[in-house]
Formats: sequence, structure tokens, C-alpha cells
Amino acid sequence: MAIHELLGLYGHLIDQRRWDDLAEVFTDDVVFDATSFGQSVTTSYKDLIHHWKSDDTMHPLAHHVTNIVVSEGPDGTVRVLSKAIGVGPKGRVGTATYEDVVVKTPRGWRLSRRVAILRRPDG
Repeated sequence: MAIHELLGLYGHLIDQRRWDDLAEVFTDDVVFDATSFGQSVTTSYKDLIHHWKSDDTMHPLAHHVTNIVVSEGPDGTVRVLSKAIGVGPKGRVGTATYEDVVVKTPRGWRLSRRVAILRRPDG
């Protein structure tokens, strides 16, 4: 349940643009791959937040995470697969898939790796 809440917290914090509070969601060495959205791969929490605070990064007004599937591999790695629905400033809706790795830290569960894959219609 704590992992589900972690994904929900991400949506609330990013929608409120509470960039500095996202330390409650990510590890310091998080790898965030948003190349599917035409953005770069960031390799630390500090770089990710700096990128998101820049003027050229667009975020939906609302993030909704659903279809959360948590699994543990034989090596103990905890992976999370989920769907995201985003609502843009003009009311347009888009969807993505998140492929995450989460780790248990002394401060609770955190995302250590996220790949955000934009879902596009074929053609």
C-alpha cells in the first residue's frame, strides 16, 4: 500500500508544483528517462528538479496514476508498472506508461528509476 501511496503523492506534488517536496518521492540518485516526451534522461534528484523548474519543461495540469502493478524480482528488485493520465492546460488528455524501480530507504519507499513512455496512436 505504501508504494501505491508513493505514486499518488507524486501526482499531487507535481500538480501543485511543489518541486522541493518531491524529495519525498525520489532517491537522490534517481534516473528519470523522459526521452519519449522529447526530454533528456536525468541522473539525480537535483538535476531532475532543476530541469522541471526550467521554463521549457511542460507538465500537465493534472496527473492521475492507475493500473498499478507491483512485483518483486528474484534479485529483490521491486518494480512498478502503472498507467498515467494527464490533463493539459487546454483540456487535452494524454496517457503514458510508467516503468519504475522503487527502493526502501530509511525515509520510506522512493522511486530510484522511472521511465515515462508516452502512449501514441499508431500512424
